Amino acid sequence: MKPNDLKSMSVDELWSLRTLLISVLTGKMSAEKAKIDRQLRQLDLGGAPDNSKKIPHARRPYPQVFPKYSNPAKPSETWAGRGKQPRWLTAQLRAGKKLDDFRIQTLPGRARRSTR
Repeated sequence: MKPNDLKSMSVDELWSLRTLLISVLTGKMSAEKAKIDRQLRQLDLGGAPDNSKKIPHARRPYPQVFPKYSNPAKPSETWAGRGKQPRWLTAQLRAGKKLDDFRIQTLPGRARRSTR
């Protein structure tokens, strides 16, 4: 249909064309949705996700990392030296203390991890 044909149509004709268009689109959209739903059911992806069917992502076992630094004010606050520095340590370093001031002392003859 050419744009000139639409311009020559009356309002009633255009309104009936609009109604026809809506009904045809509704039917096609519902048929497409039904087709997609069938495909999803065939792939077993329809419905709510089932946790038992999820593929487990196995993580590599990492060795335990022992803390190397401790807060003297609160000995329960420790840091292993990995990742971002904790706030208590950052504040102390800004105050002029050295990182070695917070190192946890190990007993001689009692190593935490074997060195290679």
